[in-house]
Amino acid sequence: MEQKNKYSIIVPTYNERLNIALIVYLIFKHLRDVDFEIIVVDDGSPDGTQEVVKQLQNLYGEDRIVSSILIYLQKKQSETGASIVTGTRYVKGGGVHGWNLMRKLTSRGANVLAQTLLWPGVSDLTGSFRLYKKSVLEDVISSCVSKGYVFQMEMIVRASRKGYHIEEVPITFVDRVFGSSKLGGSEIIEYLKGLSYLLVTT
Repeated sequence: MEQKNKYSIIVPTYNERLNIALIVYLIFKHLRDVDFEIIVVDDGSPDGTQEVVKQLQNLYGEDRIVSSILIYLQKKQSETGASIVTGTRYVKGGGVHGWNLMRKLTSRGANVLAQTLLWPGVSDLTGSFRLYKKSVLEDVISSCVSKGYVFQMEMIVRASRKGYHIEEVPITFVDRVFGSSKLGGSEIIEYLKGLSYLLVTT
């Protein structure tokens, strides 16, 4: 009898009290036939995000508590045997919705710069819609040292250098319903520092 896969969906949060319930609801709505757990990694949100998560645990169960994208990633992994399937905004069928021109240029420019310097073999280094095989995740994450936005980039670059099979699927990124992005000048500086670090160490 074929063993059914179980997926761990990791949702990093900071001040997402107004968004987390909607995210969880949509995950359960669209992944009815998938065995999964949601792991909310909260960075000490002072806005009550953790209290909302506790309410969600009471509602859905502490063994369960986050996107139709998982089904798409799962299908691609099954078809190709990839170790990692990553969503990209920068191929045909992908895109963003709700961003102004400056944010689009910043994101695209960051990815073009990283591709030029690091040659990671993927078109979208800063996205976070990814599906990892558990053994691959454990191996790659053990060699990463970055934090924040740079972490996503380092994960995919390290995986590429280790020779793991990586596939991409197009996604449309929709901006948050409530609140504002945490991306600012300090994050951009950290990104450039991280890019320099990876250029030297990989």
